[in-house]
Order: sequence, then C-alpha cells, then structure tokens
Amino acid sequence: MSIPSRRHWVLGSRQPPALDLPLAQASALLTHLGQGARDAVAEDLLRLVGAHAPLAQCTIFSFEPGRRPTVVAVGDRSRTKELPHIAEAYVNRYHRLDGLAAVMQAEWTAAQKAGTEQPRILLHRQTGADIAHAPYRQTCYTLPQVAERLAVLALYEGRRWMSVHLYRGTEHGPFDDAAVAVVEAFAPLIVQAVRLHHTGLAVHQDLGGLLLARAVRRWPQLTRRDQDVLQALMDGLDTNTLAERLGLTPSSAQTYCQRVYRKLGVAGQRELFAALLAST
Repeated sequence: MSIPSRRHWVLGSRQPPALDLPLAQASALLTHLGQGARDAVAEDLLRLVGAHAPLAQCTIFSFEPGRRPTVVAVGDRSRTKELPHIAEAYVNRYHRLDGLAAVMQAEWTAAQKAGTEQPRILLHRQTGADIAHAPYRQTCYTLPQVAERLAVLALYEGRRWMSVHLYRGTEHGPFDDAAVAVVEAFAPLIVQAVRLHHTGLAVHQDLGGLLLARAVRRWPQLTRRDQDVLQALMDGLDTNTLAERLGLTPSSAQTYCQRVYRKLGVAGQRELFAALLAST
C-alpha cells in the first residue's frame, strides 16, 4: 500500500487499517466536545491519533470564503509554547500561501454536493520544502522543527471548511505509508468530532456576540478597533495573542486595551466582565 502521489486526495480511495480505539482517550474526547476549554479537543486528538503514529502538534482551523480563517484549537506535546502564536501568524499572514487554499477552491463544488451526512473528506500534505515563501516556511516549519503537515478537512454546513492539521516533528520524519493510513482510519472520527466541537463553541461565541452588541449600545463611542479589542478581551486572549490577532505590536495592543478600559470606566478584565453582564 503506497501513499497517493498527489499532494491531496479524497478519503476512501484506499482501505484503512483496523485500529483499536482506546476507550479512555475516546471518552476524554467526547467529554470535551463543545466545552469552553477549546484546546482540549486538539490535545485529545493528538493523544488519540498519536498513540498509533508519532505526532508533534495539532491545530484546528475554520476557513470561510472571503473571511480570515480562525483558530479553533491547538494541541502540543510540550514541543514549544509558541504554537498559539504560530497559529495566529498563519491565519493572519500565511494561510493564502498554503497549498491547502488551492485544494479548498478546487474541491468546493464537489464538497457541497456531498452534503453533511456523508461529507467529502480530503487529505492534504505539505512539507517546508513545498513552501517558496521564506518567512512562512521559517515561522511554521523551521522554527517549530516540523517535518510535514497532514491536513484532514471537510466542508461544514456547505459554507465553512473545518481543517485539522497534524504535524510530524523532524525527529519523526515525514509521514510514511503506515502513518498516513492511521490518519485515514481516524479521519471520519476527526471530522465529526471537530464539527460537534465547533457547534458547541458557537453557542459560547453567540453569548460573546450578544455581550459585544450590548457594549456597542451602551458605549457608542467605541470605534471599530475598540470593538475588535473588546472581542479579543472577552475571548480571554493575553496581550501577545491579542496583538497577533489584530496585527499589532504588544505595546500597541496594551495601549488599545487601556484605552478600551478607560472608555468603559473599568480598571481591568474582571471589572470589564462585570460591566458587560450588568443589566444597566
């Protein structure tokens, strides 16, 4: 059994191996679906799949046409604490340079026709050598010592791609036939788990949207940039991650945060949430 020669392929073209599913790890995954600790699902998938094939990192992204992708979750086997910042750099600066962008565009019509019950599951692999853009290659592959990334993706609700990126470290080497077969075997479970997780998170995010709308009504002096900062604060981002999301330097991000606090008449995040939840 050999790996497909193309850089992407549709699941189902090969018969995956039979694998024993660890009950404890599967239960942990189900427990964390849709919960507020968003990164737990990426970490659970990393442990579940990584028990059968060596993996270093896992990131989950949501791609919607015409909009910047969002980071759904990240998981890391104590490789580097920089993965959240690397993921934010990817969605802010590099996602259009990824070979995955062309795959999503080429597969859009076929994925829509497939529907939700039997989604068209795609796999796409990419090494640092596949990337001509030096800063992208350096940030996402060279610095974190990633040998190859294998993405599992499917269209969700006919409008949004959910993509789970599994990374092999340089100590593991690129995905071999056996490792690719393992990922293929887990792919249907991965796709369904991520869909359920994203749906659950959307409920929490809807609450955030309601609070943001309330803030805009109560404090009309908030600029669009103020609202972006406020949303990031409600998402619990620290200054560095907030800066990455909004394309700011850490010092500028801190300045924007203090400006929002002043406009709302609060001293920090605790008072901010109290003010947002207040009935008047």
